Amino acid sequence: QVQLVESGGGLVQPGGSLRLSCTASTSLFGLYVLGWYRQAPGKQREWVAGFTVGGRPIYSDSLKGRFIIARDSTKTTVSLEMNSLRPDDTAVYYCKGASGDDDYWGQGTQVTVSS
Repeated sequence: QVQLVESGGGLVQPGGSLRLSCTASTSLFGLYVLGWYRQAPGKQREWVAGFTVGGRPIYSDSLKGRFIIARDSTKTTVSLEMNSLRPDDTAVYYCKGASGDDDYWGQGTQVTVSS
């Protein structure tokens, strides 16, 4: 059963923008979205952006200033606005959620930055 659904990936030219969205299923009680990760070909999955306990957006240092993460008040829908995209941003982007002590992952959405 899919608990987290990502959307918004695709092919974009260098310098372009994309907006990803992740929605948590309401069928799992207490599930909320923690943030975004990505995995480039041949590399380990890396953290991209999330939120502090207080709700402040936080970002990987290498992405700060280009990506913007936002979420709704229920914490079940989180977006990732990606600007000034570069070829090395090409990866499968995953959202991660949690319910109690359990973590959940979406199926991923492909982002390809290429001319």
